[in-house]
Amino acid sequence: MKNKLRSSRVVIIGTGAVGATTAYTLLLRERISELVLIDANKEKALGEALDMNHGLPFTGGVKLWAGDYSDCADADIIVIAAGASQRPGETRIDLLKRNAGIFDSIIQNIVKYNDHGIILVATNPVDILSYVSLKKSGFPSNRVIGSGTLLDSARFRYLIGQNKKINPRSIHAHIIGEHGDSELPLWSLANVAGIGLEFSAEDREEIFNSTKNAAYEIINAKGATSYAIALALDRIIVSILQNEGSVLNVSTLLTDYNGVSDVYLGVPSIVDRSGVREVLDLKLSDEELAQFHASANKLKGEIANLDL
Repeated sequence: MKNKLRSSRVVIIGTGAVGATTAYTLLLRERISELVLIDANKEKALGEALDMNHGLPFTGGVKLWAGDYSDCADADIIVIAAGASQRPGETRIDLLKRNAGIFDSIIQNIVKYNDHGIILVATNPVDILSYVSLKKSGFPSNRVIGSGTLLDSARFRYLIGQNKKINPRSIHAHIIGEHGDSELPLWSLANVAGIGLEFSAEDREEIFNSTKNAAYEIINAKGATSYAIALALDRIIVSILQNEGSVLNVSTLLTDYNGVSDVYLGVPSIVDRSGVREVLDLKLSDEELAQFHASANKLKGEIANLDL
């Protein structure tokens, strides 16, 4: 029997590869009762909504439509997937100036109609844009969440599983920090059933480089990432709506976290109906701590150049 959620509305802003695939994932899994698509290109949102609605006889009772910002009024979660997409050879930070400007308008329109929901940011660079969303919205930090390193950690677990020939669902391993080039693997905490995992230096380098460069590889091959990030966003949304209290590596505002404050980074956090309920205090090795601070300082340097 499928887990039925209480009456709920999710709004997805941006119907590009990530937004449309996330909508389709929520629709197929019948996660919500109402799903609204918003896009600056209204015809694109309408087309996606029509295409999905025509499949409702094969799925369930989700009410789905192309709407506008006024539909945010009753939203439990507002997913922001709008913005310029990453081009081949471009880093996530390269997107910052283009997408920070787009977010000014998006956040203004959200808060015009909604002061109680949760903002879930998927647009890159996700950590900085989550911080921008916090400052522009005036929402409490627990209700402004970025997708963070949840997908990076999934890629990491998949690659470790491939290396060890173990189902990735049984692997416990984390990527933390920036969702980007300064992210770091926590080799010291990687385990299966509480048993630490050993790797050669060559295997560590190959696994992490494949994790960090996965998006570039996919973008070069097909133009955009979509499926795995949609599943990651689905996972966050369900943890919120079902009040699960699941531990997910989302991007959240840090306050004296291993000496890091006033920046959004991906770290294991308890996610429930309130948003980020608690950030878990990881014990990092000296090398990991130095890398984590470097990741934080990189993003703080970029934020300092923004008009907030």
